[in-house]
Amino acid sequence: MEKALFLDRDGIINVDKGYIHKKEDVEFVDGIFDLCSLAKERGYHIFVVTNQAGIDRGLYSHFHVDILHGWMKEQFRKRGVEISEMYYCPHHPEFSGPCECRKPEPGMLLKAMEEYGIDASASVMIGDKSGDVQAGKRAGVGLCILVSSRYVDDIPEEADIVADSLAGVYEILRDRL
Repeated sequence: MEKALFLDRDGIINVDKGYIHKKEDVEFVDGIFDLCSLAKERGYHIFVVTNQAGIDRGLYSHFHVDILHGWMKEQFRKRGVEISEMYYCPHHPEFSGPCECRKPEPGMLLKAMEEYGIDASASVMIGDKSGDVQAGKRAGVGLCILVSSRYVDDIPEEADIVADSLAGVYEILRDRL
């Protein structure tokens, strides 16, 4: 079985500026390329799992997200990092009702695990919201890390580790991956 690093997008890969759907708006978070390089060196698949409710809200379309994700994957590829897949949930409960893919539901992670033969217990989830950590735990991910953000008022009990930054996550994972 394979192992994976699951990453939230907005707030972990790129600075969260709200409903980003154009490459001009992307500002990569300091440390993301180093962290992903470490994971690749240690044999981890890298997956992005992101809620993109802007689609359901009519702010942008699947087309916009697909174009942006293609561009983002290319930026990683230029730095020697291959992202295996970027999964996104286009739903918002106010518009389309509940779904199985919107975090904190584990649908996107479970899909990656099934499609790529991922061992959940040997994998890592990193996010900046409680729902990211909850999705990881619901999917059986072995290590769920919460990076402190404006969205975290209260640390969820599901978080195995809480870090102040991606640099902090890198330091933690350097000896654990």
